[in-house]
Amino acid sequence: MQNIKQLSKVIGVFLALSFAGVTMAAGSDSVCYGITAKGKLEHGCKLPYHGENFTAYSLLGWSLGRTYVHCRVAEVVLAAYEELNREYPDKVFVYGETGWASGGRFKPHKTHQNGLSVDFMVPLVDRSGGSVRLPASAFNKYGYAIEFDVKGGSGELTIDFEAVAAHILAIKRAADARKVKIRRVIFDPKLQPFLGATRAWTALKGRVKFSTLRSWVRHDEHYHIDFDIPCRPLE
Repeated sequence: MQNIKQLSKVIGVFLALSFAGVTMAAGSDSVCYGITAKGKLEHGCKLPYHGENFTAYSLLGWSLGRTYVHCRVAEVVLAAYEELNREYPDKVFVYGETGWASGGRFKPHKTHQNGLSVDFMVPLVDRSGGSVRLPASAFNKYGYAIEFDVKGGSGELTIDFEAVAAHILAIKRAADARKVKIRRVIFDPKLQPFLGATRAWTALKGRVKFSTLRSWVRHDEHYHIDFDIPCRPLE
């Protein structure tokens, strides 16, 4: 019993310290190496667990250090959320896994190795049309095991394609302002046509490359974005 109490105390202190470092190491000069599928990262930034209109996919994953990125990528991600909070204050967003502080192999992902990959969980609407976050727990692999049909529905929830397109456009704008390129967006090709009916699509079409190839996982519950920042060769 004493050991359990001590363990609980340690975990509590750890989480308290983690929240205290809702950490984007301001002024850090990140260095990426190699490519997203084989690389590493130095001086990465940990994305905040939450903000006014967003949260991480999992407190556990965030606490374990699975949400580090290149600091310039962090700036883009947070700036995009700020824009969305001004233009769509009723929308809520969830970001997924990104990578380790030092990069490298990041199971079960095939990429996410050099700080330039970010998963964004799809924003949703319920039957009343209200914006809701993707349900996440250990039972559905923190959202990654949720399946959507060919129209973007799952039970009483539907993918908010308007919010998806607006989010990607906000990321593009934030990236352009910081001279960061977007290499590609991976989103289920069968769901991509629904983005074409959104208000943001006219401004987004042709400006961002969407992968049309079938990935090893479907990418229906999240869209994966690879950023393009010059990296050093992996020695």
